[in-house]
Amino acid sequence: MAHCLVTGGAGFIGSHVAEALLSRGHRVSVLDDLSGGTAERVPEGAHLFTGSVTDVELVDRLFAEQRFDHVFHFAAFAAEAISHSVKSLNYGTNVMGSVNLINAALRTGVSFFCFASSVAVYGHGETPMRESSIPVPADSYGNAKLTVERELETTMRTQGLPFTAFRMHNVYGEWQNMRDPYRNAVAIFFNQILRGEPISVYGDGGQVRAFSYVKDIVDVIVRAPETEKAWGRAFNVGSSRTNTVLELAQAVRAAAGVPSHPIAHLPARDEVMVAYTATEEAREVFGDWADTPLADGLARTAAWAASVGPAELRSSFEIEIGGERVPEWAQCVADRLSGADR
Repeated sequence: MAHCLVTGGAGFIGSHVAEALLSRGHRVSVLDDLSGGTAERVPEGAHLFTGSVTDVELVDRLFAEQRFDHVFHFAAFAAEAISHSVKSLNYGTNVMGSVNLINAALRTGVSFFCFASSVAVYGHGETPMRESSIPVPADSYGNAKLTVERELETTMRTQGLPFTAFRMHNVYGEWQNMRDPYRNAVAIFFNQILRGEPISVYGDGGQVRAFSYVKDIVDVIVRAPETEKAWGRAFNVGSSRTNTVLELAQAVRAAAGVPSHPIAHLPARDEVMVAYTATEEAREVFGDWADTPLADGLARTAAWAASVGPAELRSSFEIEIGGERVPEWAQCVADRLSGADR
């Protein structure tokens, strides 16, 4: 079986991917800087190498020594909404970190590269968002993800490295990072309930999203290396069912057993208001997959969240562009982190 590297394998989706690869009999190594994940999330049987994809010397040495067959690249700075205020971190991690991996893969004969992309590449596109649409990202995070997709296309065409990119959206489930106040609404909402805080919803909560239970998409991802029809392509994967963010907040508190938990409406922020995808192309290539109903997935996530308890808020970065250019919502989060709201 293959020796697989999972970057970000101590984090949320990456740890699920690592576990699924192990269950298929593969040898798995994880590279993670533990800024968002924890060593405890690395599944038993996988070997953890602690470090960042931005460390060129570490990446080159690791690839030379371990001789990976497949790379599953899930390490990323993923706080999309704040990405324009941390440009160096966003592009340094998401673009140059990816380039470091691609270069090392080429040098050492890696036979397949899987990339965790995002529906952020579409920006304010028509919905449902389709792979045939022309991507026009609306933020720095989307720019970075699209840049790596295009670099992988160029690399496969000119240097022969097969790849598949998966454009995921609003993935939730067990092992999410509840410490991060900037991303992952489901994790934020559960942690706010556990901490006795109101659930924070931006604007009227009318933003439309499709929330995808993590275990529904992992089996698709780990089959990409053996699915040649998927090589050289980017696919939408995730749920086809839509909900508003306010509906999500109501569903989370119901799953947590506190249907009357308060919801606080904060100032609206500049964001894509409607984002969900068509997934026919991926289902045609990989076959259909489960689309776990939101209530069922949230019930499983609620049980896990209750078992681990409330998390202390922590961010692994500082806003690079301060002053009046910081959005009001982001300043509210920063104040919570610093304790200024207490």
